[in-house]
Amino acid sequence: MNTTLKQLTLAVALAVAAPLALAQNVKIGYIEVLSGPLGNVGELGKKNLEFVVEEINAKGGVLGGRKLEVVPLDSKGSPQEALVQLKSAIDQNITFVTQGNSSAVAGALIDAIAKHNERNADKRVVFFNFAAIDPDLTNSKCNFWHFRFDSHSEMKMAGLTDAIKANPKAKKVYLINQDYAHGHQVAKGAKEQLAAKRPDIQIVGEDLHPIGRVKDFAPYAAKIRASGADSVITGNWGVDLTLLVRAAKDSGLDIDWYTYYAGAYGSAAAIGEGGIGQVKNIVEWNANVPNPKMDAFYAAYKKKHPKPEDEFYYYRMKMMTNMLATAIDQTRSVDPFKVASALEGMVYKGDLGEVTMRKDDHQSLQNLYVATFNKVGAGGVRFGLEGTNFGFGSVKMIPAKDTALPTTCNMQRPAK
Repeated sequence: MNTTLKQLTLAVALAVAAPLALAQNVKIGYIEVLSGPLGNVGELGKKNLEFVVEEINAKGGVLGGRKLEVVPLDSKGSPQEALVQLKSAIDQNITFVTQGNSSAVAGALIDAIAKHNERNADKRVVFFNFAAIDPDLTNSKCNFWHFRFDSHSEMKMAGLTDAIKANPKAKKVYLINQDYAHGHQVAKGAKEQLAAKRPDIQIVGEDLHPIGRVKDFAPYAAKIRASGADSVITGNWGVDLTLLVRAAKDSGLDIDWYTYYAGAYGSAAAIGEGGIGQVKNIVEWNANVPNPKMDAFYAAYKKKHPKPEDEFYYYRMKMMTNMLATAIDQTRSVDPFKVASALEGMVYKGDLGEVTMRKDDHQSLQNLYVATFNKVGAGGVRFGLEGTNFGFGSVKMIPAKDTALPTTCNMQRPAK
């Protein structure tokens, strides 16, 4: 083949390849627990994320037409399996990964991604954390490649302990949490913040139980009763929360609950009538937060996912994915370093107000809401959860600026 023909062949190949490259989907690796006793948590998150991605794609996607695509990868809730799935994502040239359920998994991913990116400047990965809320992840373990879009446990505990502080009936508190990083941080934060805000309150009991392995919480409910507690603080999620509140209900416990995750995964049905006015939950959004844009979004989601258990729960996923899309469009690139740099310090105007990605530690700052369990039609509850006649209303907003806590992060940024 002569030189002119070679050049012509190359030019034709490049002309064909260019639009194909532009048309490639921007993949997001969703590394989550998709099987086992906590699999329903990861499956719900997948549906939430896919719906958010569909909304962005319907508006044109990114970079003038490229679509976002969710690639599910089952971590089985294990840090070791999550690292296997991370390698799978890297082998598929996926540069953006997200995970949230389990701070232990998130910690393993942060460490592995940092080491990988240091060795492989041409195949870097950015980690979007939507629910792993161990404060250390944006403090001592902070990393340039990790961004957290959920408020961490101490930020949420500040809101819950403010609610307890305002309740004169609260005198004796019991702490029950899952035995891993998040559960330990919830217990630690509760003790520290209650001591500062209500030193008259006694911690009358504390339990840390295996995550996802307790089948019967009746013995724990009996311990709570025997302690004389009038209030419980728990960071439990998934089946560990559902079974806990069901056991408490069955035993006739008449106490107040201050929770992180009572707004999902079957908890409303388990709580039932006995929880009216007694169960509080801290969230960045729920369907009973009045907002026309989110009302329309929620209605569209429920039209696509009408099954009662398929709630839209992760408003923070909506912010996370929209902020990723904004960073891609701002930089006109999917280069991980450029996207990460654009996200640092970004202020995004969301449906519920501004969300700031703090540059110092990559911790998001957003409005939070403390809501109280009630029947539909009472206490500001417009929508019941998961097909029940119960939800969380009487929402009290905590402005984003009031959720900010100091950070100990010493961010090390890579060279350009």
